[in-house]
Amino acid sequence: MNVLRFSDLCARGQVAGKRVFIRADLNVPQDDAGNITEDTRVRASIPCIQMALDAGAAVMVTSHLGRPTEGAFAPADSLAPVAARMGELMGRSIPVVANWVDGVQVQPGQLVLLENCRVNKGEKKNNEELAKKMAALCDIFVHDAFGTAHRAEASTYGIAEFAPIACAGPLLAAEMDAISKALLAPKRPLVAIVAGSKVSTKLTILKSLAANVDQLIVGGGIANTFMLAAGLKIGKSLAEPDLLAEATAVIEAMKARGAAVPIPTDVVTAKTFAADAPATVKAATDVADDDLILDIGPETAQVLAKQLMSAGTIVWNGPVGVFEFAAFENGTKVIAQAIAASSAFSIAGGGDTLAAIAKYGIEKQVGYISTGGGAFLEVLEGKTLPAFEVLSRRFAG
Repeated sequence: MNVLRFSDLCARGQVAGKRVFIRADLNVPQDDAGNITEDTRVRASIPCIQMALDAGAAVMVTSHLGRPTEGAFAPADSLAPVAARMGELMGRSIPVVANWVDGVQVQPGQLVLLENCRVNKGEKKNNEELAKKMAALCDIFVHDAFGTAHRAEASTYGIAEFAPIACAGPLLAAEMDAISKALLAPKRPLVAIVAGSKVSTKLTILKSLAANVDQLIVGGGIANTFMLAAGLKIGKSLAEPDLLAEATAVIEAMKARGAAVPIPTDVVTAKTFAADAPATVKAATDVADDDLILDIGPETAQVLAKQLMSAGTIVWNGPVGVFEFAAFENGTKVIAQAIAASSAFSIAGGGDTLAAIAKYGIEKQVGYISTGGGAFLEVLEGKTLPAFEVLSRRFAG
């Protein structure tokens, strides 16, 4: 996908003295007192901001935070804690500007944080008048918030239509490159892991991937539904019996291409859903009526690990068992370690997936870790994200 990159503008010396408006994703978790509890998104936003400052720009940055009511600013909605943390990391004081839509004073070499953009009336509905006002604030708009790339809002889409120049920041560009490498021109075999509690929430993803991947590994409640479709009993495990036809269709679509959806041959069961519930490894054909399947079994895990070790590209979304419970984490752990050891290019996304990556310490062994949950899922569904579409259209002229 062809888009203008901010790094190219900087390299060509086209940023000095310009007003640069950066849409970042600074939607960080906070405790009840407003303290930031995890600052990954703040850290991830700094390279783009520093790139603009180093190039001699007057820099404005905004983001949403939480779920504020449009037109009604409350202290809890403020980006002030983000400005404080960013200031610590960058070694500078960062002013927070409220009521900024009608004008901002910022000079080359200066950096200001524009207050929570979701407070502006018309933001979520991509109001054209609001978008034009935002665009008038800058010479260059930089979209660097992949986590919002699937939303067409005033600060993510409308401004990109009307700004003199619209481009992708380094974070957004890196996401686009990783997605293209994994899905548009993958080194084969391409193996996708799609796991989670419900088939219904990921049915479109499964259908889309079934047309492209060589192996489609399913886990969690999704695997239980596929086991039912394969004629196996799953006891009282979480599943969606009304979607057996859809699961069967995915299996048949893969089979028609000479590909496969591996069905577990063994599972780890318990009688109750609890961290201290006794775990029992069983053949997939031996699941009792009162059993809960909470993980894939060690035999299945090893078979899947072997497939991952020989993959050319791996897409990972979701743990394959209840990895939060020690007795039911082996499947996810084995898969995580196989991905880490594989020479394949790997891309991973989704909150639970990132938690598993952190738990098993494989961050540096995963080729690319996506920062956007909903946006990552929509890409897997085969959708063109609004941010990609508008930047590509602007680039094409």
